[in-house]
Amino acid sequence: MSTIYNDIIHNKQRGQKLLAVLLDPDKILLEEIPNVIEKINYSMVTHIFVGGSDVEPDKTHQLVALVKSKTVLPVILFPGDIAQLTNAADALLLLSLISGRNPDYIIGKHVEAIPFLKSSSLEIISTAYLLIENGKKTSVEQVSKTQPLKRSNTDAIVNTALAGEYLGLKLIYLEAGSGATHPIDAHIIQTLR
Repeated sequence: MSTIYNDIIHNKQRGQKLLAVLLDPDKILLEEIPNVIEKINYSMVTHIFVGGSDVEPDKTHQLVALVKSKTVLPVILFPGDIAQLTNAADALLLLSLISGRNPDYIIGKHVEAIPFLKSSSLEIISTAYLLIENGKKTSVEQVSKTQPLKRSNTDAIVNTALAGEYLGLKLIYLEAGSGATHPIDAHIIQTLR
């Protein structure tokens, strides 16, 4: 049986690039979705992530259901909180914010989500989430009450990512934040490949 995670790994092994676009339920109106998805369907996008730092309950479900009705692309939850979980999606990036030291975002929120996840049909993909400084304070910092890793400290970034891998987390997500002044440096991405 093919899974989204297996497809990601298969494409990586073949040297194929993948492109995900993130739709934040608090930053996009449902009325805009048909037009946005039409553009996505005619682009190089391979996956659609849905989530945000601070989303009202049920907004994620409404957005995912509408997106799923307009595309065959996999829709993957990228939740900032357990209130964003919905079985309407195809998969869930189970994010562990290992760059921070707030236990709620390393394991606490995951424990709270277990009653939902146990009965869920979602493909669950454990993901190391690393927040990297970008020159300004992000909503992730505010919500999670954590500090980003210094973008100049490549060793700390690489070691944190490797710790996540050694813990069994399947994917690594590097985050500079929306509207980042400084994107993630290419050499960091290359080092982690």
